[in-house]
Amino acid sequence: MVKIEIYTKMMCPFCWRAKQLLDSKGVVYEEIPAYLDKKVRDRMRERSFGANTFPQIFIGGQHIGGCDELHALEADGKLDGLLV
Repeated sequence: MVKIEIYTKMMCPFCWRAKQLLDSKGVVYEEIPAYLDKKVRDRMRERSFGANTFPQIFIGGQHIGGCDELHALEADGKLDGLLV
């Protein structure tokens, strides 16, 4: 199965929504708490081309974006193809 990483912060409703969608797909993902750790947050920004919002999601090493982009992939029927 493809590696899925999601950079999150506590009490983030967008992080929660993104994780709920991934959970509903039955996929395993690595949650990376980034809000309180500057080094982790800097790495997230570097990997996501400067994005500073939460969550930031990577599927198979590819930057997907945040919660809205993840849900847009699902609405367009493209998410399942990335999760294989």
